[in-house]
Amino acid sequence: MKKWGLFLSLIVCLCLTYVYILPIFQDKVEIQQYESNENKISDDQGKTENIVQKEITKEQIYQGNLLLVNSEYPVHEGSVRTDIINLSEHNELVQGYVLLDSESYLSRDIAHKFSEMIADAENDGLHHFAFTSGFRSFEKQQALYEEMGSVRALPPGYSEHNLGLALDVGSTQMQMKDAPEGKWIRKNAWKYGFVLRYPEDKTDITGIQYEPWHIRYVGLPHSAIMKEKDFVLEEYLDYLKEKKKILAKFEDEEYTISYYPFSENMTISIPKDHEYEISGNNMDGVIVTIYE
Repeated sequence: MKKWGLFLSLIVCLCLTYVYILPIFQDKVEIQQYESNENKISDDQGKTENIVQKEITKEQIYQGNLLLVNSEYPVHEGSVRTDIINLSEHNELVQGYVLLDSESYLSRDIAHKFSEMIADAENDGLHHFAFTSGFRSFEKQQALYEEMGSVRALPPGYSEHNLGLALDVGSTQMQMKDAPEGKWIRKNAWKYGFVLRYPEDKTDITGIQYEPWHIRYVGLPHSAIMKEKDFVLEEYLDYLKEKKKILAKFEDEEYTISYYPFSENMTISIPKDHEYEISGNNMDGVIVTIYE
């Protein structure tokens, strides 16, 4: 009887572990949901001298890497990245791929991350990447909309290309959906903070047809979680709003990710001496990612 009792206790412990600690990517990433949905600093961080209060303004809802842009939530002027550059003027960032247009723009920071990704793809034997489109001003988006129509283009303000976080990447050899470059992107882009924004099986959620060439930067660990859980951005932001606060571990780095609905005179607690990022969701709140 004692042996059966020990066995049952072990089963219960394993079940509880499964509920609260969920491996989400080949044992490289773990995610842990708090038992309570309250947004609060854990006990070991709760002392006043160990935290700082960060004021959150309404403008921050519309700034950051996790902004949702679709038919319901357009780009605000304050959402556009301020570090937009013309890639044709920065040869150091155009290595391993070709520009199909001398007027190819992108966030400088995102261009560095894209360049790093392409360098690793080249090490894997991929040599035919092409940069087909990046950042577009509202004026350029309007011209494209008028030229191509609503079936093939989005109106100004409703395209991720108006942010500076998204780009279209192709192959010089064949269509991206069939190209080795496309297969590599689908498999590996998440490792560099990018996601395939409009996958084939999520058109009912995104409202956009399958675009194997369109990638969007969201950053780590968000891209890792989205990849393993098979989330598009709409689903991921809903997930964070539901869970309120999660812990994620990726390649020996730990993160606390919290969603906060916006309110007037709002402040949030940040552990002192910790790196963090704040991104709006372009809807109603902000996501705070703390590097533990």
